Amino acid sequence: MERVDAVIRERLASRVALIDQISRYIVSAGGKRIRPRLVLLFSQALGFEGPERYELAAIVEFIHTATLLHDDVVDESALRRGRATANAMFGNAASVLVGDFLYSRAFQMMVGVNRMRVLDVLADATNVIAEGEVLQLMNMHDPDLAVADYLQVIRFKTAKLFEASARLGAVIGGADAALEESCADYGRSLGTAFQLVDDLLDYEGHTDELGKNVGDDLREGKPTLPLLVAMERGSAEERALIREAIERGEVQRLPQVLAAVRRTGALQATREAALREAEAARAALAPLPPSAAREALLELCVRSVHRSS
Repeated sequence: MERVDAVIRERLASRVALIDQISRYIVSAGGKRIRPRLVLLFSQALGFEGPERYELAAIVEFIHTATLLHDDVVDESALRRGRATANAMFGNAASVLVGDFLYSRAFQMMVGVNRMRVLDVLADATNVIAEGEVLQLMNMHDPDLAVADYLQVIRFKTAKLFEASARLGAVIGGADAALEESCADYGRSLGTAFQLVDDLLDYEGHTDELGKNVGDDLREGKPTLPLLVAMERGSAEERALIREAIERGEVQRLPQVLAAVRRTGALQATREAALREAEAARAALAPLPPSAAREALLELCVRSVHRSS
């Protein structure tokens, strides 16, 4: 990861001072760096140690960072990773345009890797992620959203880049088609588990641990699984309360919504859904030979679910 961070610092360089300032601000905020880790771990598990893995790991982090910049503008978020968001610091226009810079820089780097399969995987991923963003926008403030449609947004918006990161490690590691798909399955399931826990923590976590404001999903009118389960299981009064909160993006009644979510067992149901995805990810690793990298991937399955931030 130190090598990846060195590539990130080098590739962030721009002759435009504001691009330098904003991109370094957002990247220096840190984060879990799970997506680049997947590139490194899968390539290592398959015995590949060439320098391309650092470039690809940096590329997926740039794509992820670009989506965060755009997300925070769309969601009007003010806090991420315990710091003011770039849009809060520098304005919406600058954040969107620097996000565009990171996307275009990522594609410059893809061309430099000079492998058509890499371009294919990442071009598909960025397109699907964009579709996921639009789907989520369409679902905002809709209390009648089906669970299947909610999960589709997760698969597109979050899990797709996890899937692409794992697939890239397999591609450069020389995996055959079947093994590549197993690696991609791991990434997709891990990414889904990760997002389910994120949605859970919006009602169970604490602002100082999360690095964002608790209740942000409700404020934005996002009908996530804890709310959908609570409406399915709750009383008529609880259903009416949650429906109204989703439709209005009403955080003033967050304590009452939290009480309903807890009483109905919706938080535990969401965690159980995440555990099923983590188990699917673990099972997808079966074709990989034993190695330290495989053990680290197994540990990620556990850490993705049992976390507080």
